[in-house]
Amino acid sequence: MKYLIITVAGTATRFNRDTEKETLKCLYYKDSPKFALLNQLIKNCGEYDKYIVVGGYLYSALEEYVKENLQAYGDKIELVYNEHFKDYGSGYSLYKGIEAVKEPGDVTFVEGDLFFLKENFKPVYDSEKSVLTINREPIYSNKAVALYVSTDGRPHYLYDTNHSSLTIPEPFLAVFNSAQMWKFQSAEKLHEAVASLTEKQLQGTNLEIIQAYFNKLSREEYDVVTFDAWYNCNTVADYNIVRELME
Repeated sequence: MKYLIITVAGTATRFNRDTEKETLKCLYYKDSPKFALLNQLIKNCGEYDKYIVVGGYLYSALEEYVKENLQAYGDKIELVYNEHFKDYGSGYSLYKGIEAVKEPGDVTFVEGDLFFLKENFKPVYDSEKSVLTINREPIYSNKAVALYVSTDGRPHYLYDTNHSSLTIPEPFLAVFNSAQMWKFQSAEKLHEAVASLTEKQLQGTNLEIIQAYFNKLSREEYDVVTFDAWYNCNTVADYNIVRELME
């Protein structure tokens, strides 16, 4: 089985500063609903056996959009409700998505406010290993997820939920801006990573789960894919930029 998890549960405070009414970021569009980020993500990620979409904020709007605009995927799309979208971190949405993975296979995870081109994502889809992704954007502490490689060759993630500053606590070999997409080649190992975490960790950021999984891998067990065209749509202005690239 090939699974794709997309998390879209957040309240999108920054995005909604520029909208006329409260909007689920992944459903915002101009001209046509096919230009919503959710539709573009599902299309550009490729063919999967199961698309698991984890929602919370404005969940009924998500249900309606899937019913009206994603009929072509049929029962391949599974909606999962995160009842703690307000009081827990992003990791709980990923946890709820992983719970829906019931069979062996590989699991790809993409955050729901991203945009990228299909051809750029193909190396992630085609890889027979687990995958870390990076982009060529500069690293700013108020918006970036930083990925650094420690002297033992292992990847580590840094993100400040307060959007203040980042600190690397040890010597490192390299530092990158994460493209916030991951492929877990083994669903079994992913479930084991989740089981190794405390309840508090699962209520934190999704990086807790991601770190727990990749900590168990050697450098030979994962690929690193670089995205030249990559956008994080935190605001309507960001969306307006990527709208010009959508097909």
